[in-house]
Amino acid sequence: MNFTQRTFLITGAARGLGLAYATALAERGARVVLSDRGTDRAGCGSDPSVVEQAAQALRAAGHQALGHSADLTDEAACRQLVALTVAQFGGLDGLIHNAGWVGHQPIEQVDASFIDRTMGINVQAPLWLCKHAWPHLKASKAPRIVLTTSDRAMYACYAQSGLAAYAAGKMAQLGIMNALSEEGAAHGILVNAVSPVARTRMWGEQGEPDDLKPEWVVPGVVYLVSEQCQVTAQVLRASNGQFVATRFEEPAGVTYPRDLRGIKAQQPEQVARCWGGSGLNDVG
Repeated sequence: MNFTQRTFLITGAARGLGLAYATALAERGARVVLSDRGTDRAGCGSDPSVVEQAAQALRAAGHQALGHSADLTDEAACRQLVALTVAQFGGLDGLIHNAGWVGHQPIEQVDASFIDRTMGINVQAPLWLCKHAWPHLKASKAPRIVLTTSDRAMYACYAQSGLAAYAAGKMAQLGIMNALSEEGAAHGILVNAVSPVARTRMWGEQGEPDDLKPEWVVPGVVYLVSEQCQVTAQVLRASNGQFVATRFEEPAGVTYPRDLRGIKAQQPEQVARCWGGSGLNDVG
């Protein structure tokens, strides 16, 4: 895949997965803008030198790269970042919203500051970025957006105590993906999400594999922003160099909201009887 003359904006791109995405795209000819505040593992603070060093390393390798530090929860900052990208490289072909942080906080201890940081980077940031990137993506011949979700949010079997706010933010990005996939269809804007597993500095788990490299997630994300990708509203689960595509779909025959092809019940006892028995589809 060749990305010459294509421009991508990647958030959380100074380290870890984001830098791996940016490097892979740059090596294939893309012009890349790296956005990263250089926060600590809790999503606090700011160190602009981190992203500038990453961009300098790419430029030293002969690639076209620009580093930028901004608070992506602020609409004006997102507008300026997109404008800078377009001014520097003449357009915008793809957005990869990778920025985020993992914070554990039991539900009884959750506070406003914690929720604000989580929702800010997972909800406000992608909405502001997409809002201001949208006119430029509409002008691209192969516009692509990749958001980031998590198996910790999507699947109960992978849920963890203390990750309620994190899970809420990651599921929110699936809602954004679905809505923008519909809104972007007329303009050829494809919107997908990646659910990556990789050991980066944000990894806080004990007793799990320590060899899950960010580089092993890269092929899937590079595909999602390529011209060859023709899917939208799908989630690519990526781990250990393996990839599984998934999406939320209705069964055949459902005519929402009139006919869910499910239970017909007037009383809660009917629902309870079926739920605890042979299945919700059997209520009569």
